[in-house]
Amino acid sequence: MQADKPLAMRTTPIPGVLIFDIPVFGDSRGWFKENWQRAKMLAAGLPDFGPVQNSISFNESVGTTRGIHAEPWDKFISIGHGRVFGAWVDLREGDSFGAVFTAELDPSVAIFIPRGVGNSFQTLEPQTTYTYLVNEHWNAESQSLYTFLNLADETVAIDWPIPLSESELSQKDLNHPRLSEIAPMPSKKTLILGANGQVGRALRELFPDADAFGHAEFDITNPSDYDTVEWTLYDTLINAAAYTAVDEAETLDGRRRAWATNVTATSQMARVATANRLTLVHISTDYVFDGELESHGEDEPHTPLGVYAQSKAAADSIVATVPRHYIVRTSWVVGDGANFVRTMASLAQRGINPSVVEDQVGRLSFADDIAEGIHHLLASKSPYGVYNLTNEGETVTWADIARDVFSLTGADPDRVTGVTTAEYFAGKAIAPRPLNSVLVLDKIRATGFVPRDAKEALREYLA
Repeated sequence: MQADKPLAMRTTPIPGVLIFDIPVFGDSRGWFKENWQRAKMLAAGLPDFGPVQNSISFNESVGTTRGIHAEPWDKFISIGHGRVFGAWVDLREGDSFGAVFTAELDPSVAIFIPRGVGNSFQTLEPQTTYTYLVNEHWNAESQSLYTFLNLADETVAIDWPIPLSESELSQKDLNHPRLSEIAPMPSKKTLILGANGQVGRALRELFPDADAFGHAEFDITNPSDYDTVEWTLYDTLINAAAYTAVDEAETLDGRRRAWATNVTATSQMARVATANRLTLVHISTDYVFDGELESHGEDEPHTPLGVYAQSKAAADSIVATVPRHYIVRTSWVVGDGANFVRTMASLAQRGINPSVVEDQVGRLSFADDIAEGIHHLLASKSPYGVYNLTNEGETVTWADIARDVFSLTGADPDRVTGVTTAEYFAGKAIAPRPLNSVLVLDKIRATGFVPRDAKEALREYLA
């Protein structure tokens, strides 16, 4: 042991497997070390893996050999007393499947092992104490998720210091499959809720390996549905579900449904995301603002006008408490389903001359671009937080968009008459609407994602 070395992290040939040098301070009484110190180790490069259980393996004899086991959780391994030869084999699906790394561990050297990497060790001193922090609770049922590798697999070629024939080991560890017979442990998956909406369908296309549930498969307002999911199989939860009937939300029944879907259900998602260290992606709206400013940045305080807007603002506040979250704020969504653009195209084809609001300003957000932006945030590991995401281009009114739709479909754009919001909804009970929905896009641009120009996206959509 080196008593004077600083805390430091070293990488290894297996992606995500990290070695840590830990300062050990000794005197005539013995020694002391900070075996796991979250703040210092995060600064050194340890992932914030959220340990929930500490286990200890005591090994009486030299040559005791255990493994090779890959569990569906992360481990931080350290030595309390003695010394071991550690061997790790990547059993995850991917290019590094089968990669091997070995190292000696003593109280001054620890190692972080990510989910799916096979772990084994052989004691080099008597009465060795081997301890590990894990971020899932062990239970008997969890063993069905393990991947086991034969300790003596010659294709892995671990150079054990003490031959296995002279070691103290379990016969079971010699009966596990060899590398060629193992199904690699799959990566954690993405779960999409609200997968049948406009954005949900675009997400399904972009995340083909995700589990995607619509209302029939998963009722987000039913608390018991959350108990049917094995959350440890996922690392990302995308909430594409929402109650969006803006005017109906002003009624008693609508208010209840809006709050149940947009607030109570979101709080359930926040709970499971926090408890299982998931990244929660939540789709927000320009309606959380009153539209009094010329444009809206991510840090602007919420100023919702109606019940729907208030429910979405409340949901944003809930999601913001989740350690790993993206709040993706959009406006004027257009995708696969009923929407304003399709309505205008239908009116143009049927010879109907519409009156359309021309005092509300904003930009269209095409569902494909929203999905691309979400994919980018996750793939690039952009900093967590709130991101505005609409299409690029000049700001327009609903009447401007209607005229563009008429023109692109071969109809005369002059058939569209512009009116004020007050004129359009005269005599109707409606929810108040923000007149300015322009969202500032600088923050998401800074991550390297630039959405398509809205007019070009509109042209492609109608084509």
